[in-house]
Amino acid sequence: MVRKPVVSTISSGGYLQGNVQGRLPSLGSKEPPGQERVVLKKKITLLRGISIIIGTIIGAGIFISPKGILQNTGSVGLSLVIWTVCGVLSLFGALSYAELGTSIKKSGGHYTYILEVFGPLPAFVRVWVELLIIRPAATAVISLAFGRYILEPFFIQCEIPELAIKLITAVGITVVMVLNSMSVSWSARIQIFLTFCKLTAILIIIVPGVMQLIKGQTQHFKDAFSGRDASIMGLPLAFYYGMYAYAGWFYLNFVTEEVENPEKTIPLAICISMAIVTVGYVLTNVAYFTTISAEELLLSNAVAVTFSERLLGNLSLAVPIFVALSCFGSMNGGVFAVSRLFYVASREGHLPEILSMIHVRKHTPLPAVIVLHPLTMIMLFSGDLYSLLNFLSFARWLFIGLAVAGLIYLRYKRPDMHRPFKVPLFIPALFSFTCLFMVALSLYSDPFSTGIGFIITLTGVPAYYLFIIWDKKPKWFRRMSETRASHPREMGQIPH
Repeated sequence: MVRKPVVSTISSGGYLQGNVQGRLPSLGSKEPPGQERVVLKKKITLLRGISIIIGTIIGAGIFISPKGILQNTGSVGLSLVIWTVCGVLSLFGALSYAELGTSIKKSGGHYTYILEVFGPLPAFVRVWVELLIIRPAATAVISLAFGRYILEPFFIQCEIPELAIKLITAVGITVVMVLNSMSVSWSARIQIFLTFCKLTAILIIIVPGVMQLIKGQTQHFKDAFSGRDASIMGLPLAFYYGMYAYAGWFYLNFVTEEVENPEKTIPLAICISMAIVTVGYVLTNVAYFTTISAEELLLSNAVAVTFSERLLGNLSLAVPIFVALSCFGSMNGGVFAVSRLFYVASREGHLPEILSMIHVRKHTPLPAVIVLHPLTMIMLFSGDLYSLLNFLSFARWLFIGLAVAGLIYLRYKRPDMHRPFKVPLFIPALFSFTCLFMVALSLYSDPFSTGIGFIITLTGVPAYYLFIIWDKKPKWFRRMSETRASHPREMGQIPH
């Protein structure tokens, strides 16, 4: 099988620097005269790495997940234990990814590691579910939180209609897609401002909560483990909600090729970031329970707003605005980052090259954004926030668990591989076992949502043989594929 030609792209003037015509060379290819090889410049320092991880992790999760975790654990004490355990597990996963990222120095994260360890079929299935499930559903979940919080100030005395939430969410998604289609620089500038909003939203909750503790407001922590007994079926869903809130620690590995001194920077950035986020998340949940009882939290659809209304008076109107901006930042960052994965997958011939083309003037991943928009809208109007979260979590943690299991496989298969950073073997073993066990158990806990995710994941296998392996395609099929990639001017590519 001949590998597909590499994608066509153009420099954004930032990380991707190359020739005027913007063609990324395939691995091992000879460069035509007059063309420079495109390289990813190493511009991510330790501080930038920390900001990438923290800025990506803190988003909608800390405002969505408390209700889901409490619902599935049954008590305040166990919910706080789950928050702490998920933070430690995320640290274990992040440290495992630090070893993978410093040993396999290629961008692409999960996809690259699965390709390296398990081969092209599982890697293709991974990028298939990223395109069809994970990215659209993740954007829809964050966007629904954005829609609810942005409308909260206008519906103080009554329940927000679900249709209104979905309509304003659709507008928010469209704005993010347009923004990422029009300007990379504006997306980056807005992201800096929105990261500040994320930290402000967290501090607005933590500081009053700590003051409440100092005043002795601990009544909701008495008999913290009493309440409804947690069922074995509820724990996988509590795990999903907790891990969703911490999701984002793996994004630095998507840009490994751009990290300065990755052997030191990646592990250090991960450890510092995870420590800050875990402490911040646990303190945020403690702050909630200084003011809100477990029963009240379960009845609330916007826990940060309920908390702020009790403590901040008129200033409480600022909280939903900051939370909505935090969610908008996560929406923007997720769409902004996904082009890296599409680029790497196209480089390996696992996606049509058009999906990783970059507009020559606007320097934006226009085709990828255009494809994501309708898929995200379908997710938005086909389910509620919590069913979508279960839906995407199945596929996400299945492949992250497999990638970390691949680390253990590489230890035995390639013992002489250069490993500048090495974790004790129990860390990846515990993390991958927990992920895969919870994924399997979730098929019993929520068979509908996770079952659909499982079925769509399986469709990646016939898709791989149809689009990648099958050489004797009908002429009309080949002609259609050629037509899709034969309009360089439409995507802004300068023809040779």
